[in-house]
Amino acid sequence: MRRLLPEPAGQIDPYDAYADVPPVRVGMVLSADGSVTDPEGWTDGLGGDADFRVFRTLRALTDAILVGAATVRTGRLGPARLRPDLRERRGGPPAPVVVASRSLDLPWDLPLFTAAETPTIVVTPSEGDVPPEIRVVRAPDLRSAVEELRDGLGLRRVLCEGGPGLTTALLRENLVDEMCLNVAPTLLGSRFHTRLLTGLDAPVDLDLASVHEDEGVLFLRYRVGYPVR
Repeated sequence: MRRLLPEPAGQIDPYDAYADVPPVRVGMVLSADGSVTDPEGWTDGLGGDADFRVFRTLRALTDAILVGAATVRTGRLGPARLRPDLRERRGGPPAPVVVASRSLDLPWDLPLFTAAETPTIVVTPSEGDVPPEIRVVRAPDLRSAVEELRDGLGLRRVLCEGGPGLTTALLRENLVDEMCLNVAPTLLGSRFHTRLLTGLDAPVDLDLASVHEDEGVLFLRYRVGYPVR
């Protein structure tokens, strides 16, 4: 990939470009007109190989991969894996996937729960039953959940991969430090449009930290600012 901002440069390693990892980072791909899903209802068809390289890099750099229950219920999210080169640079196995679920209505027989190299974790406010082999964090809200991941489990760097509901909830709670938005060179139109956020009720200022480009995909890193309360 090449860097456009802050100083133009060619042949930038994505691992170096994203190495300064904040406590909570959001990483999502979207079309140029703002849809976070392709016509099949997933992200696979948006950013191509360039997006996947950054997607894998962000996972290699994090301590926990946070996803929403709706994403898990699609059945298309498998256990985290690392390419050998990223495993070597990371110095160990992949980060655990952490599923945020209010209801615990989850398909427990998926490989995400039964075949993950690093066991999947569930965070929930519910006191409902969880299969005994699943590690669960009981927390009344997202802020408490992130604090427990950090202080209780030592997972200090969290990557949120969405979906839109979870990302919006994190922003509402002033928990996001950085938005990594990968803008694919495609327009989908309203028929296939899925919004990046759902129901954000107050503006959130973003400060552009860097811009990279690879195979026509723009990789935008924004620092997130919140109004003083």
